Order: sequence, then C-alpha cells, then structure tokens
Amino acid sequence: MKIAVIGTGYVGLVTGTCFADSGNDVTCVDIDKAKVEMLNRGELPIYEPGLAELVERNAASGRLKFTTDLPGAVVPAAIVYLAVGTPSAQDGSADLTALWKVVDAIAPHLASDALVVTKSTVPVGTCAGIFKRLKERLGRECRVASNPEFLKEGAALDDFMKPDRVVVGVSAPADADLLRQLYAPFLRTEKPFLIMGPESAEMTKYVANALLSTKISFINEVSNLCAKMHADVDDVRRGIGHDSRIGFAFLFPGVGYGGSCFPKDVRALASMATACGIQPQILDAVDAVNERQKQVMPEMIEQHFGGKLRGSKLAVWGLSFKPRTDDIREAPALMLIDRLLKAGVKLAVHDPEGMKNVQAIYGDKLSYHERPMEALQDADALAIMTEWSEFRL
Repeated sequence: MKIAVIGTGYVGLVTGTCFADSGNDVTCVDIDKAKVEMLNRGELPIYEPGLAELVERNAASGRLKFTTDLPGAVVPAAIVYLAVGTPSAQDGSADLTALWKVVDAIAPHLASDALVVTKSTVPVGTCAGIFKRLKERLGRECRVASNPEFLKEGAALDDFMKPDRVVVGVSAPADADLLRQLYAPFLRTEKPFLIMGPESAEMTKYVANALLSTKISFINEVSNLCAKMHADVDDVRRGIGHDSRIGFAFLFPGVGYGGSCFPKDVRALASMATACGIQPQILDAVDAVNERQKQVMPEMIEQHFGGKLRGSKLAVWGLSFKPRTDDIREAPALMLIDRLLKAGVKLAVHDPEGMKNVQAIYGDKLSYHERPMEALQDADALAIMTEWSEFRL
C-alpha cells in the first residue's frame, strides 16, 4: 500500500517507519529541507530507542523515503496521514494553523479515492472540518478519518507494533476496512480494533491523556500531604495500587509531568469544555496541581539551604521530561534550572540524551557532563529530575 505521511516529527516519523516495516511503501514529507536531508543521511532529529535502526533498514530496502516534494508523495498515495504539530495557543486551545496549511496543500493532489487520516491530536470536530474544507476546494467529497496515536516516548515502537488497541474514527465501513487491512500485521495477538465515529475517536485521545495526567497529579498531591502528616507515600501507593479498580500505572509521585502531550492535551480538553459552556473543574485542577508540583523540588532545596543559595553548586541529573527520550518540552528540570540560576546557583547537569537540547537554550550558563558522577564533583546537593534507570543507585 502506498502511504504518504505529512510531518516528520515524533509521531510522523514513528508512524511512517512502522508502516514501512510492515511492508508498505511510505513517503514521509516535511517542509524543513534540513531535516529531510538529515533523515536521508540516516540521522534522526529525535532520540527514540530502536528507531534509528528501523529507519536505516527500511530506507535501505526502499520502502521508506523522505522528501520535501509533497505532490510527488500525495498523488500516488492510497492513504495520506496528517502528522503535523498542534501546539497550545495562548488560551490553551489547540493551534491548528499548520494542519490547515497542510490540508490546503494536499487538496489539489489527492487521488479521487484517497483516504485522508488525522494522526495529529486535534480538537473534536476537526475531521468534519477537513471534510468540509476539502469539499469546498475540490468540489467533491473526500474520504476523511481519525486514527489517534497512543505512543509513549521511550517505548513508541512497542506501542505501535504491539498496541493495546487501535482506534479509528470513520464515516464509512470501507474506510474502516482499509485501515483494518493496514493495521492487520500489528493485531495478530487479538488486540481490539475499535471502530467509532470521528468525533468519538478525537475525544478518546484527549480523554486518555487527561485521565493519565489526573492520576499523576492526584498521587503528587497525596505525596505532599503524606510529607506533612508523616506518612510514607510509597506505602500508601502500594496500599491502593493492589486494588484492581486503581492499579499501579501512573501512580508514582514525582516532580510533575511534562512533554509534548499531557500538558497541552489537558489544556485543550479544558478549552473545549469551556467553549461548550461547561466548567472543566477537574481538568483545571489537574493542570494547576501539576504546575504547582514543578515548584516543590526548588522549594525543598531552598528550605534545605535556609534560602542561602547564592554561590552554592548543585548537580542536576535528568533534564528530559521522562526517561528514554531527549524531549525537554515542559520538563520540570527546566523550571528548577530557571529558579536556581535566578538564585545565583552554579549548576552542573547530566542527562543521557537531553543535554544537547538544554545547551541550545542555556548555553554556557550551565556546565554539562557526560557522566553523572562528574557532575557531582564539589556539588553541595543533587537533584534527580528524571527517572533514568542508571540513576537508581
């Protein structure tokens, strides 16, 4: 099957590579010429375990290509996946500027029976908007579907190739049949292929991320309460996690969640609720608790030093928002760094993958160390901000 994937960010690159690995002819398109050239040299713009090897193998086989030539990729494609960024706007809603530009760009080149599929996380009603927009531009109806992604950074290949479920939102049985055929190699262990309307699929993505975020904010708030009342939050976590209705997933206290999905998706879902006249009390609280949690570690450090931080040296292990990724978007470590720099602290940092991205922001304001113990030399304290397995001393 010929597939075009528009966007070579995290989702687009993983999606295109995995579809190519299952035998499809995939062309990934991006407007960033430098990124395309990098990918064609076998270099990746992101770190994801196992992805570089998979890209290399499928590119060598000819099943995976990278280009800036959008018409050349779209014209022969049976399925066109949209995997462009949908960042938060200032009001918390999803900014679809890039998505609409892509929809307008692909319109003149779509085959009459091509299926356009949104892989980007988009507000409810976006598929309907794409359908309307394409019909206005082409004077005919186009096939449009939703296929949200549920990838965890650091485990994306397993999540894609061994999914818990595949969700598709379609308006016609034929579209579901085509996507079922595409996903058949990944569903041999009888995992469900869930068919629903596009609006339900779009909502499913947001609700999944919002609920996981809620568990994180909940246990973090409980952790702060335990500290005040001389209870051990790990004991409490174990005490509730064995309840089959609760479970242990996403029930580990920490410094707050970050990344490209949870923060923006919670805010976008809250924005949708507000637009419908519903006050998103739980969603607003989840976001507020998480932002507050990112201040807990800096406050603990300030309290330990009695507020006399200027001139001290601290080591920071872990800069990415989670292990097994170089993604530092909304990472709690950045908030800690900003606050400590303002207090006059010298910072020595280490992260297995994220240092290059941090250095692009802070330059020589920090000292960077390839080995964690090197960052500890002459340090007055250590803050561990990411749960990399090599930090489990």
